[in-house]
Amino acid sequence: MRALPWLATAIGFTVIGVVGTLLVVRLTTAPPAPMVGPAPTLISGPPAPAPADAGDTELLIPPDVVARAGLKTATVGGADVGVAITIPGTVMPNAYHEVKVTPIVGGILTKIHVELGASVPRGAPLATIFSSELADAQTRYLSMRAMLEADHKKLQRTERLVAIGAASRQELEEVTAVHTGHETEVASARQRLLLLGLSQQEVNGLTDPSKVVSQIVVPAPIGGVVTARSANPGQVVTMGQELFLVTDLGTVWLVGDLYEQDFAAVRVGSGATVTTAGSEFRGRVSYIDPRVDPQTRTAKVRVEVPNPGGRLRLGMYVNMVFAGAGGQRQVVVPRAAVQSMGDQSVVFLPVAGEEGKFLRRKVRLGPASGDSYVVLEGLQAGDTVVTDGSFLLRAEAARSGS
Repeated sequence: MRALPWLATAIGFTVIGVVGTLLVVRLTTAPPAPMVGPAPTLISGPPAPAPADAGDTELLIPPDVVARAGLKTATVGGADVGVAITIPGTVMPNAYHEVKVTPIVGGILTKIHVELGASVPRGAPLATIFSSELADAQTRYLSMRAMLEADHKKLQRTERLVAIGAASRQELEEVTAVHTGHETEVASARQRLLLLGLSQQEVNGLTDPSKVVSQIVVPAPIGGVVTARSANPGQVVTMGQELFLVTDLGTVWLVGDLYEQDFAAVRVGSGATVTTAGSEFRGRVSYIDPRVDPQTRTAKVRVEVPNPGGRLRLGMYVNMVFAGAGGQRQVVVPRAAVQSMGDQSVVFLPVAGEEGKFLRRKVRLGPASGDSYVVLEGLQAGDTVVTDGSFLLRAEAARSGS
């Protein structure tokens, strides 16, 4: 009887073990329960960026700030705008107003009268040359004149002898032939002195050896600027050797490369606007090269412009703008309305009925036309944009990060 409680306890533990075993077997063999909600998504790599907002950006400005800024607006309109052609160019001298100064007699340079870059009037002395050749030419001229005078006296005597029968006609003809030959030689020697640079007065005053000069002055052939100099005192020079280059800079040439597709729009006589360093010049096309460079497919175009005060210096780079033929209707916006933010051009449009609220809009611009820009994208005729004070809106947009 005392063993019955222990027996009952053992039977109870056995029943509990069997029941637990049956439950474990049933749970492991049962089908999986259906999932509730969406299945999870596997992410590989970094998450994709959110799409950028391509629309206008709102900007709120306090009304008192707007009142103090004195903002002004304008309505975007259309205009007939010609297609402008812009090419780079280089300032070059007018080749028709540029002279190389060369001596017409050889010798030794004894004095240089001008420095490089000096402005000289026409006829001003540039250099002095000591020339034995010039002295020899004058001596020969005097000798020829002396012989001519002697022949002239002999001819007169022969004519008198023939008149009285003391000389034959043949003797008179021989003396006359010699006299004529000496006249020709004197005229040739005189002309050579003129070619060597002596004036008519100097040649007429050459009556005896004491009047012979051995120095000659090289004058400036035109008025202008000495743009090159290769002469120095003591230098031996020959006839025709270049000593100076004198250039009249009253007008200059601007030379650029015109592309093949623009040949029909630019012609000789077309107007051109030249800009450089804040200055603007106007001229006309004076020449277009008939040859096309086979490598660049361009032709040289030349514009001649006046150069008051020498503001255009040789070798400067300029922009040449040609107004293309014809025109087409384009949307234009005032320059004052366009602001730059980073690499974008933007304008600000006031929102109707909401004071202090503006829309910042990105625009794509074409070439400038006077005080306006051609609008390729972003605006249409009739839109209202802020002009005066738009820089304030740009500053506020940059400050607020809008």
